[in-house]
Amino acid sequence: METMNRFIERDRFAKHLGIEILEHGPGYAKARLELNRNHLNSVGTVHGGVLFSLADAAFSVASNSHGVVAVAIQASISYLRAAGGGVLYAVAREAALSPKLAAYSIDVQDGSGSLIALFQGTVYRKTAKVEEVLAEPPAQARPAED
Repeated sequence: METMNRFIERDRFAKHLGIEILEHGPGYAKARLELNRNHLNSVGTVHGGVLFSLADAAFSVASNSHGVVAVAIQASISYLRAAGGGVLYAVAREAALSPKLAAYSIDVQDGSGSLIALFQGTVYRKTAKVEEVLAEPPAQARPAED
């Protein structure tokens, strides 16, 4: 549990967007995002990249929850209806797990429980342990070259 809490804290992009992980367990995670105007696109609905990122954050936690580093090798999303504000939730559930691959299904819902998007992802499970990666200093972004 402590390892996953440290793993969650290290996701700077999710934190930047305002994504919170509410629950997590083996092969499972639930994330929350309180929307603000910065999450909206040009027509006033939630940007597709925000929906993808919310689902991806839950996917990351669920797929790494077994303590083995898991990296996405495939991810797709189907947008089912527009969201304009309030709170969104993403619930990730493990569909299949093997020594090298695992598959996940993530539902994105609004605060009333309406389904907004369906995300599916597959990960490659590496040999490294999550704990080992967390022991290394966080990566630093390199400045853009001119």
